Amino acid sequence: MADVEIRIARDDELEEVVRLRWLWTTERGAQAETDEEAFVRGAAAWARAHRETHVPHVAIDPDGTVVGMAWLALTPRVASTHSLDRWSGDLQSCYVLPERRDTGIGGRLVEAVLATARERGAEHVTVHTSPGSIRMYARHGFQPNDRLLWADGSLAGG
Repeated sequence: MADVEIRIARDDELEEVVRLRWLWTTERGAQAETDEEAFVRGAAAWARAHRETHVPHVAIDPDGTVVGMAWLALTPRVASTHSLDRWSGDLQSCYVLPERRDTGIGGRLVEAVLATARERGAEHVTVHTSPGSIRMYARHGFQPNDRLLWADGSLAGG
């Protein structure tokens, strides 16, 4: 898959990037509270407004088609005696079109997100994944950590 370009998404690609988020959500059978075009408009606007803390990465076919995405969410951390400027990262919404899976694109997206996290000074990167993707993330350096605890989505009422 060397012909697929992996990089940070350009502003003019954000509609296609968030359209992949729509596809991923509906592929999993989730009920949408809005129609696709309204979601794409709103999510692209959200992405533009949060560009400094949510960095979209894309996989682009030679014909210009966006075939995959992954996001780096950056969160400032409390200052320490070692640094006043601390960041953590979270890899979010890594998705590759079904017909393009198992070709290495997902792994290349993960590597790109990790490279951006390093460039932006993140101390660590976490990922919340499905059971089927654990091995792929492990191949790219993610591992279980006894110090990471989880409070699930019930905090948000569902």
